[in-house]
Amino acid sequence: MYSRKEYLRHGVLFFLTLIAATLAGGEWVYGKSVFGSEESALTWEYFFKSFSYSIPFVGILLIHELGHLFTSIYHRVKCSLPFFIPAWFGFLGAPSLGTLGAVIRMKGFVNSRKKFFDIGVAGPLAGFVVALGVLFYGFLNLPPADYIYEVHPEYLDPNFEGYEGAIEFELGQNLLFWMMTEVLADPERMPAMSELIHYPYLFAGYLALFFTALNLLPIGQLDGGHVIFGLFPRHHEKISLVAFTAFIFYAGLGVISPYLSASELIFRIPLYVGFLFICYFKSGLSIQNRITIALSIAAVQYLMVFFQPTLEGYQGWLLFAFLLGRIMGTRHPEVSGFKPLDPKRQWIGWLAILIFALCFSPQPFIFS
Repeated sequence: MYSRKEYLRHGVLFFLTLIAATLAGGEWVYGKSVFGSEESALTWEYFFKSFSYSIPFVGILLIHELGHLFTSIYHRVKCSLPFFIPAWFGFLGAPSLGTLGAVIRMKGFVNSRKKFFDIGVAGPLAGFVVALGVLFYGFLNLPPADYIYEVHPEYLDPNFEGYEGAIEFELGQNLLFWMMTEVLADPERMPAMSELIHYPYLFAGYLALFFTALNLLPIGQLDGGHVIFGLFPRHHEKISLVAFTAFIFYAGLGVISPYLSASELIFRIPLYVGFLFICYFKSGLSIQNRITIALSIAAVQYLMVFFQPTLEGYQGWLLFAFLLGRIMGTRHPEVSGFKPLDPKRQWIGWLAILIFALCFSPQPFIFS
C-alpha cells in the first residue's frame, strides 16, 4: 500500500521527533541540556531517563494518528502515513515540547458523512484512552515528596527566594486533570502545577489532554469539526463559525484596552482589527461581513475591558486561531444528503464532545 520511500521518510520523521522530545524532556523534567554547563549537562544517563517523558508523549500522538490511519484503511480512503513534526529549540535556548504534533494527509475523496465522522473521531478517542492510562500510572506512582529536591536542590536553602528576573511557568488546570488529582493522587506527594513538568508521566499525560482538546475544537476540518459535521449536518457551518468567533474573542480579550496610552492604541487597533479580518479569510463570508465582524469583536472587547479592567483572555491561542482561520478555514467539505448518523455513532459523537469539555484548558500554559 505504501512504498519503501514513504515508510523510510515517515519513519525518519518519527525517529527525529522521538529524539527531539527526549532532548526536550531532559530540559523540562531534569533541567539538563546538551548545551548546559557541567552541572546541567544532559548526560547519557539523563538522556535515557528522559524517555519516560518522550515515549508516553510521542506514543500517545502515534496512537492518535494510527486511529485515523486504520479507520481510513477500513473505509478504503487513501491517506498518508503519519507526518510527525520534530521541534526542539534547545539550541536557541528556548523551551519546546520536542514536537508540533503529527498529521495525516487525506489523499482520497471522502464521499459520506459517516466516513468523515469515523475517521475524525477515531484519533482523539484512541489517544485519549492511552492518555488516561498514562495519567493513571502517573498519579498512582508519584515519587516521594522530597523527589523535587533532586531536581531543585536549591529549594533546600532557607535563604532561597526564587530566581531573580526569571519568568515563572505553570500548567493550567482542566476538569479531567483536576478530578484525577482529587481522586487518585496522594496529597502529600502531588506537586504544584508549577512543578508538574518534573513528573514525566503526568506532564506527558497533561500534554496529551491538551492536544486532544485542540483537535476536538468544533471548528472547520479539525477532528471536532468532523464530529459536529456528523451530528449536525445542516448546522455545521454556523456552529463552526460561532465556535471560531468565541475562540478568537476569548484569545484576544485585552489586546486593546482603554488603559493603554493613545500612542500605543494608534498602532494596536488597526493591526489587531487587520489581524481579525485576515483570520476570517476562509470563513466563506463576504469582505463586508468580515470587516463588520472584525470591528465588532474589537469594539466589544474594548468596552468589556473598559468596564472590567482585569478581564484578559489567553493570547497564546491567537496563533492557532490564525492558522485555523487563514490556513485551514472554518468550513467543511460537503457530501450529498443529510442522512443522520446511527444511534451508536451519535452516542460516540456526544462522548467526544464530553471529552473535549473535560480536556480543554482555557489557559494551558501560564507565564508570569
